[in-house]
Amino acid sequence: MTSPARRTDLGAGDGGWVALAAADAELAYLPALLTPEDAALAMTALTTAVQWEQHTVRIAGRRLACPRLSAWYGDPGARYAYSGLALEPSPWPAPVARLRELVESRIDAPFDSVLLNLYRDGADSMGWHSDDEPELGPTPLIASVSLGATRRFVLRHRRRRDVAAVEIALAPGSLLVMSGPTQRAWRHALPKTRRQVGPRINLTFRQVLETTRAVRTQSPG
Repeated sequence: MTSPARRTDLGAGDGGWVALAAADAELAYLPALLTPEDAALAMTALTTAVQWEQHTVRIAGRRLACPRLSAWYGDPGARYAYSGLALEPSPWPAPVARLRELVESRIDAPFDSVLLNLYRDGADSMGWHSDDEPELGPTPLIASVSLGATRRFVLRHRRRRDVAAVEIALAPGSLLVMSGPTQRAWRHALPKTRRQVGPRINLTFRQVLETTRAVRTQSPG
């Protein structure tokens, strides 16, 4: 099986995958990784099974509380650091491990860690950033699962003003895969909204360990 994150010819006829055209990026969107029923069950399970906490990060020399709750899980040694925050992996809770297995089976690539974010309402958000930390390698593979409320996800090119921004309404049960040069060339964000929206959980599966990325390199496609 060829990993959809590494292809440019995905369409609705290829297991529901939709390729999102963008310069200097490899983006693929699967609207229905989970059925609506399974997505609702996963949302309920993760709300209680995950040990949520509010991280603080360093921005412009100041320590600020993140406008969301988060958790980091992974295989032994899958440490991750960003914005002055160092994360040690906790063991995989069963509901998170099941989602990892499902994601790995759909894109034919392994993952050793996941960052979960709980957006409690429209006031919670994620600012502009790229997932380009050294731990993720030169061409990070990020698989993002959405549960709960639909939220607007926006990408904009880091250098080219002539390239239009990309906006995606990330539906519950969907999977967005970002790979190749995407993190080097683009930033992304989940903006605040004044609309009345319910909670949303996002899981971004990652490859922190070099041994994991080596398996990906050797995979077909």
